[in-house]
Amino acid sequence: MVLPPPAPMGRSINTIPLFVVLLRTVFIAGYIVLGLVAWLYGDPRQVIYPRNSTGSYCGIGENRNKPFLFYFNILKCIPKDPISIAMDGLQCPTTQLCVSSCPEAFWTLHPKAFAPGAKPSEEWKQKWCQSSINLTTTSLTVSEILNQQLCPHFTIPSIPVFSRCFPSLNFSQAGDFQLNGMNSSTTLDTIKSSAEQLMKVLDAKNIGMKIFEDFTRTWYWILIVLLISMVVSLLFLLLLRFFAGVLVWILIVGVLAVTAYGIYHSYMEYSKLNKDGASIQNVGFTTNLSVYGSVKETWLAVLIILCVVEAVLLLTLLFLRKRIFIAIALIKEASKAIGYMMSTLAYPLLTFILLLICVAYWGMTALYLATSGVPLYRIAPTNASAPGCKGIIANQTCNPLEFNASTYTSCMVECIFFKYNTEGLYQRNLFNLQIYNAVGFLWCINFVIALGQCVLAGAFASYYWAFNKPRDIPACAVANSFIRTLRYHLGSLAFGALILTIVQVIRMVLEYLDHKLKDAHNPVARCMLCCLKCCFWCLEKFIKFLNRNAYIMIAIYGKNFCISAKNAFKLLMRNVVRVAVLDKITDLLMFFGKLLVVGGVGVLSFFLFSGKIPLKDLELQSHTLNYYWLPILTVVVGAYFIAQGFFSVYTMCVDTLFLCFLEDLERNDGSKEKPYYMSKSLMTILHKKNKEK
Repeated sequence: MVLPPPAPMGRSINTIPLFVVLLRTVFIAGYIVLGLVAWLYGDPRQVIYPRNSTGSYCGIGENRNKPFLFYFNILKCIPKDPISIAMDGLQCPTTQLCVSSCPEAFWTLHPKAFAPGAKPSEEWKQKWCQSSINLTTTSLTVSEILNQQLCPHFTIPSIPVFSRCFPSLNFSQAGDFQLNGMNSSTTLDTIKSSAEQLMKVLDAKNIGMKIFEDFTRTWYWILIVLLISMVVSLLFLLLLRFFAGVLVWILIVGVLAVTAYGIYHSYMEYSKLNKDGASIQNVGFTTNLSVYGSVKETWLAVLIILCVVEAVLLLTLLFLRKRIFIAIALIKEASKAIGYMMSTLAYPLLTFILLLICVAYWGMTALYLATSGVPLYRIAPTNASAPGCKGIIANQTCNPLEFNASTYTSCMVECIFFKYNTEGLYQRNLFNLQIYNAVGFLWCINFVIALGQCVLAGAFASYYWAFNKPRDIPACAVANSFIRTLRYHLGSLAFGALILTIVQVIRMVLEYLDHKLKDAHNPVARCMLCCLKCCFWCLEKFIKFLNRNAYIMIAIYGKNFCISAKNAFKLLMRNVVRVAVLDKITDLLMFFGKLLVVGGVGVLSFFLFSGKIPLKDLELQSHTLNYYWLPILTVVVGAYFIAQGFFSVYTMCVDTLFLCFLEDLERNDGSKEKPYYMSKSLMTILHKKNKEK
């Protein structure tokens, strides 16, 4: 009778310190409450939709059919920096009105409009005036309407940019258009320079439209090429089962050949420069590094380094060839395991969805927090230098819905947006809440990644510990591992993710300090900060490595994080040479696989979207695309993420089978009571076998 695997396959209940359980519970509850509070107080419409002078949003509600914001005097926005305008919500000290379309013509009030008896309905169109005035029934004169900022003094041909009406550069119909006492030429030059200044920053919409057009023409070809990259990635992993050994040796020989050529080239360059007498003594010290490529000492140093590297590689092959064979056998076994459990290749989609949810929750919470203040309005003069306006310094609040400019007879004023309210306990702690949100985001991201690693490790461990493969491989191994992980191991995964999150937060703090101290002239502080950044970078890499193997041990034995991490670390240290060989060979294979998938698909997409491949589809010719490199870049990035998703499953499989293999070697001896679970190829390499029953 064959005994079960040397572990309960993760079914033992996980014991976690009480403070970890409490910390996890309190933090998750606080993170959810933070999102709810931000949702109650926040208003993301402030970012999505423009707001008019009365505080209403354009494009929604009562202004659903008026999506664009029209500025009565757009020239008042020009003195400010356009980037600052964009960051402040494009607010300008002028009346702003929601309109259904932007102005299309040059127009200004004629001097006759100010004559007694002039009718406002004959001077303006109702859509350019505020809703509080009816031009056909009003008793106000043109001057009174202008003083109360109810209608504009002029309009300029505009185009919608970010839902705001900004001046266009089409001045062909300007005619004798004049403003503010300037002649026609000066007026047009002022508008043109202002429009150019704005459009240099705000021309993103035109670029976005061109990008959108390119995607509408090529989206189905992009999907086809990405599907090809998915098929190539899958075939590469499955074919490693048959060609892993050959491919590994080809890559190793290729590295040796490249190094040998480097030695030959360095020697030839050194010999040539030695005959010419080109020495570093003739050059001296210089900041032009290219000069050092023309002296013999440089090539001598390169020659020595390459010779040392070549000797190390040859000695490694000579003394570690058996471990290389073990690594190749494990890689073949990983391909076989994936072939039996193809559902493991679909699990990265679930991880991607969970990560997308985390990112969306963090982004929405951050957005609601950033827009949680109530908008404040101040009374400001339309012309601060005008007589009677010196006493108004924009320190008096107002309500745009109730404001009446006619009460200020000595000065023309208006109620304009000032800022969002930052008073109150909640608003004063927005920065701290954003930090809490960021920490929660990092913890959630690390937890989702840990969940994926533990689930895949459990599935691949069930493959290894199946004595008669494939008969004893559990059905629905991935689903069973997922349920088992959710039931028993969430605490351990959260604890491991928390440790990694703390280190990442410290690194972020160090990066922030480095940014703040970049102009400091204290070399000691700069050196210490640089050393701390390096140390915590190394610590983060080590914790990721340790967590990954700890999750594998959790999936196998079901013990808590600390015990699993300790056991995994000791096991790896007892087999450190095998770890190094397997790690480097796997990295070499995965690098080659990514290079094959991304490079091959990138070349194919280049010939496809640049028109090099003759097709009946004329829309794919390069001259019909605005940016033909954009679909190429999209395909390359998409192919990389697809290959990364497939190969991450493969590397997790290799790591899991490797730890199971080491446990198998240490705990079993091939007897009837303790048989080996490893494949026959591994037993052949190690000269081991199970005794007959």
